[in-house]
Amino acid sequence: MGAQWKAKGKELAANARGKLFGRLAKDIMVAARSGPDPASNSRLRLVVEQARKVSMPKDTLDRAIKKGAGLTGETVNFERVIYEGFAPHQVAVMVECLTDNVNRTAPEMRVLFRKGQLGTSGSVAWDFDHVGMIEAEAASAEADAEVAAIEAGAQDFEPGDEAGTSTFITDAADLDLVSRALPAHGFNVVSAKLGYKPKNPVDPASLSAAQLEEVEVFLAAIDGNDDVQNVYVALAG
Repeated sequence: MGAQWKAKGKELAANARGKLFGRLAKDIMVAARSGPDPASNSRLRLVVEQARKVSMPKDTLDRAIKKGAGLTGETVNFERVIYEGFAPHQVAVMVECLTDNVNRTAPEMRVLFRKGQLGTSGSVAWDFDHVGMIEAEAASAEADAEVAAIEAGAQDFEPGDEAGTSTFITDAADLDLVSRALPAHGFNVVSAKLGYKPKNPVDPASLSAAQLEEVEVFLAAIDGNDDVQNVYVALAG
């Protein structure tokens, strides 16, 4: 499952496309507050590149940039909020939300965490590292993720998944630097962002099939909330 939980199944993936565009639009608007030009705004550049790679419509992308930069006369006031707690069977979870109304989001999170346990600020954050996470695809069969990680300056890497995408872990401050370096070492960046990596992930083998399903159902419900941007879970594999 890795540091960031992802929905499984073709139907879930198809239904998630619109949600992905919505999440990216929020990230673009927030990043564009620091300026609408990706060339001089590294955070915006990374999100724009990710949006283009998943084929976000150009009109949607441009509108999000202009709205975030205040060029449309509309007010954008998203607040980033982290909710910490546990999924069923004491699996630590960090939920990153981007909301324009905390008074709406907070009670919704409390309801969703009833199947688990909602904690206070810092209750599970100590068991996660705040890092840069870069998903990248090998440009050729000769590309070596381990060599690329070392030469590009990443701290660690997770080998390619079934889709051939490797994850490179960086120091939070080095996210943009490593993202720029990876293409020269045979990897095309798919996405790059700051996130949370568990220090002591739970081994799925320690849970029964029924328990794992409970965790999956809980995570799917959390991920389905409109204000949720990312879900990070301390479950290995």
